[in-house]
Parts: sequence; C-alpha cells; structure tokens
Amino acid sequence: MKSIKTFIIILLLNVIFSCSSEENDSIANVTSKICNTVIGPTALYWDYVNGFLIPLNQVPLLDSSGQQFIHSQYPALGFPLPNGYSGIEVFDPQTATIGVNVLRNDNAAVWRYVPSSSFQGAISISDIMAFEINQMFGLYQFNGNFEVLCTETKTKNENGIITTFSARLIRFGNFTGSVWASTQFVQGLGSTFVSSSVVSGPTNEYDSLVMNIFLPLSFQLLVGNNNSVLDSDLDGFPDNEDNFPFDPTRH
Repeated sequence: MKSIKTFIIILLLNVIFSCSSEENDSIANVTSKICNTVIGPTALYWDYVNGFLIPLNQVPLLDSSGQQFIHSQYPALGFPLPNGYSGIEVFDPQTATIGVNVLRNDNAAVWRYVPSSSFQGAISISDIMAFEINQMFGLYQFNGNFEVLCTETKTKNENGIITTFSARLIRFGNFTGSVWASTQFVQGLGSTFVSSSVVSGPTNEYDSLVMNIFLPLSFQLLVGNNNSVLDSDLDGFPDNEDNFPFDPTRH
C-alpha cells in the first residue's frame, strides 16, 4: 500500500507534468513498464498499482460527484462518490477491518478499498488474494475459466517486519479486474496487518473506468480540500508515509 500512496503524493507534488497534448493522446498506446501484454489505461493502472509514475498531464479528478460517503466508524474515510455509484461500508470489529465498496448502480463496476485489517498469527498473502479475487468473481456470479494477464509479488524483511505485496490483473468472462494486497507480519507482536483493493468492470469499459472512476477515487483519498496531503489518523505521519493511515497507534 505504501508504494501506491507514495506514487499519489509524488503525483500531487508535481501536479502537472510537462506533457504536450500529443503525449496525453499517447496514453492509448502506453505499454506497461512491467507487463508488456497490456496497453493503454489498463497498463497505466497496472503500473500505478505497482508504484510507478504514470504519464498524466493533470491530476485525475471526478468529472462529477453525487453523494458523500463517510464511514460511520471512521469518518476520516470519506469522499465524494461518482454519480451513479453507491458507497457500501465495510466494517468488522473482530478484525478491526475498515473499508468501502463503491458500486455502480448496475453492479457492473466496483472500486473496493480496505486500508486496514489485523489478524493474529502469520497470514499468507495468497490467502488474502484468493479471498479478494473470489469476492470479485462472486459479485458477477462468475465460476468459469479466467486469464491472469499480469502478476507481481515481492517481499522484504526490515527490523522484524515482513512486508509482502501482491497484485493480479485478471480477465474473466466479459470483465477485467485488478486486485492488490499488502500484508505486514510483525514478528514481535505475532500479528499480521492487511491492506487490499479491487477494481473491476466490463472489459469494453475498463479503460474508461480507469481514467474516469478508478484513478480519481484512489487519488482523492489522500488529498484534502486544500490540496494538502492528509494525515487521516492525526498521528503526525502523513498518509503517504503511514502504513496504517487509520490507526494512530501505528505508522
């Protein structure tokens, strides 16, 4: 999660890249830096998920917004919703899970963000990914064969904290979905802290959804009304440097 947040803040600080209109038009022909089988906005979002700078000439913002979503258990998780979408709160007190599912009114497109969950013991990243992918399939009542277009997994161990990041870009039936998850196992506590996100929609709309819905929703989470970087839990660590942006006891 931190790599994604870091990208967002870098984009915020730069605000506008020195791109010409021709460069902006070339987004349709962009090839992923780490998965050369995908192009255009699909490749753009895949690289973004994996923490790479992406060639935009302006920050991604919603063209229009409807109601405001505010999480009842943590109001700092709040943002405008796109017109035609509803925000469904995710909350599980047993695992301290906080999140949101943003669903298009026809249930054909979803943006899901779960920034915080905690579990006792070591939790496998493959189990978290399987859970999120199966939830995505369940939304569409899909149980057939699927194609993994891109996949990435990486792990690092720093000062007794084992961090694993995993992402998949999947095509299934008439839909495309991007799923990522990050786990942090703190050896001294014997606990695993998890963040995850899913975006999905009809394949023939996916590029448009990336540019008009998925990127704007992701970006606005970390930017306040005054375009400043948020510190959601007020612990003195801005969200881009905070692995647990909604927990003031950890960062």
